[in-house]
Amino acid sequence: MDVPTPSPRERILLTAHDLFYRDGLRATGIDRIIAESGVAKLTFYRCFASKDALIRTFLDYRHDRWMAWFVDALGRHGATAGGGLAPLLPALGEWFSDPLFRGCAFINAMAEVGAALPGVAEIVQNHKQDMQHVIAGLLPAGMRQQALAGAAAVAVDGAIVRAQMEGGEAALAGLGLLLDALNVSEKT
Repeated sequence: MDVPTPSPRERILLTAHDLFYRDGLRATGIDRIIAESGVAKLTFYRCFASKDALIRTFLDYRHDRWMAWFVDALGRHGATAGGGLAPLLPALGEWFSDPLFRGCAFINAMAEVGAALPGVAEIVQNHKQDMQHVIAGLLPAGMRQQALAGAAAVAVDGAIVRAQMEGGEAALAGLGLLLDALNVSEKT
């Protein structure tokens, strides 16, 4: 069976995804994306009105892709509704050990362009809310479920940043201690 050739728009988006995540939003120019995706400049601008539009589309695409991976990875590591936070560590360990790991594209985007690029802060907030919602599903229902999920999400974001700086093992060790404390807190 023949694999369909990606459309020019898909080629641009996939190329931008890899370059933006690896090298950063500001460091990646339109000319480089055009060259590496193999499209003409006119084709690029027919697909995306500007680099800003491409950045927002990249973040939406990254969100869908990462959330699907996250839910799947948690499931592979035994996540069940209300079963606890333990699956977070091995799931994040998979991501941190990936040679292509460059941290969280959403944290990176906020650091690079923040509120200066309309729509980015909202996309980042929505991503983090969706991540927290998945984490909340790991916790037993109750009055503190959302508060504990919020604390765990903050700890996960901190671990992501630490993994960028120091490597995954240090980040996971610290995160493990915090998650253990949250699990104890949740039971009391």
